[in-house]
Amino acid sequence: MKKLGIFYSFLFFFCNAFSQNKIATNEGIILFEASIPAFEEVKANNNTVSCVVNTTTGEISSLAFISEFHFKMAMMEDHFNANYLESHKFPKATFKGNIHGFNLAIIGNVPKDFILTGTLSMHGKSKIISTIAMIQKKEKGLEIATNFKVNTSDFGIKIPKIVQYKIAETVTIKATYILLK
Repeated sequence: MKKLGIFYSFLFFFCNAFSQNKIATNEGIILFEASIPAFEEVKANNNTVSCVVNTTTGEISSLAFISEFHFKMAMMEDHFNANYLESHKFPKATFKGNIHGFNLAIIGNVPKDFILTGTLSMHGKSKIISTIAMIQKKEKGLEIATNFKVNTSDFGIKIPKIVQYKIAETVTIKATYILLK
């Protein structure tokens, strides 16, 4: 019985020590825009994005459920889920990568640029992304902000000919996370 108690104490200590190297949120924000000037705005946001960063290695992973992207117009949201991203078949988008040179000790209240590389997966396709992540300490935690562009064709997302002049093939994606221990 005593050995079992020691084992559980060790397991608790190990798990607790391991978890201290990770910061996370499930309230990250991703905004995307595929608008074309002079046409209806094609813009959506998702405020329930999960993100975890290993503060020792700089590894980062993020998960967004496609059905949680919301538009101003319900009809756009319906078309986005049913026809473009097919959220019934491909319910999530993920990013797994690394923040190069990440060091918690050098991050202060002023944004510091880091190179962020990894694999973005959605709609059954994956693409390597490389961009800048601006990281700074905030009152509530660590803020990571990034933006980059992707092409719909890279992810097999087809834009019907009837609206191809109203929706940009190059989509701007902005992500912001406040990560807490």
